Amino acid sequence: MSFYQSLAAWEYVTEHATDFAWGGGTQDYVLALKEGEAGAGIVTPPPDMSTGWVAYVEVNDVDATAVLTETLAGEVLRPPFDVPGVGRNALLRDPNGATIGVAMSRHNFPVPRRQFGNEVYLSADRSFPRDFYARLFDWEFSKPQVDENHSRNTIAVQGQIVAATWDDSPLDNLSSRWLPMIKVIDPLGSLRSVPDLVGVKLGQMSDAHVPQDLLFLEDADGELVCLTGA
Repeated sequence: MSFYQSLAAWEYVTEHATDFAWGGGTQDYVLALKEGEAGAGIVTPPPDMSTGWVAYVEVNDVDATAVLTETLAGEVLRPPFDVPGVGRNALLRDPNGATIGVAMSRHNFPVPRRQFGNEVYLSADRSFPRDFYARLFDWEFSKPQVDENHSRNTIAVQGQIVAATWDDSPLDNLSSRWLPMIKVIDPLGSLRSVPDLVGVKLGQMSDAHVPQDLLFLEDADGELVCLTGA
């Protein structure tokens, strides 16, 4: 956790659950905050789940979304479950194999705009399951922007851009996945200015819809993340 504390000025608060949503029983978990906004939860996943970041999409009906997922050639990794004080969630897998969460929130926490930017989807084989997401979430897609290096789209909800997709990856041997876009003052400068930072720069992209180049790197635990300018 010191990686993100040094890189992005995150603070941490330990919470205690008596009926832990990710496996049951009592367990402590960590909330990551920035300037009072809680934007991420850090938990130890059950043995049958892989580690990594999970992006969540707010929906009106988690159970109906899970049912629809399976009719669209997706997979339900974890059936709908309640998180006390938070809402109802489920974990899904799209036809490319990328994990995504859905949530129906029952809280008034603000959207963590200081901590995160839009989500980023990287595809390993130059394909994005556009029809799957359009039918599952009623997302709107921009006309693909193609240049000699990248093919990309933006995704909007009611006209507001919430995510970006790249149909080719700057990284080799990568499975398709959603990544958080973590905000820092200066992505490249952050890596240079933290002498004890354990991380590896893996690739870089430019895009008109973000304020600076996107920097992809592995964190101290080997998980892939994306940095952008705050």
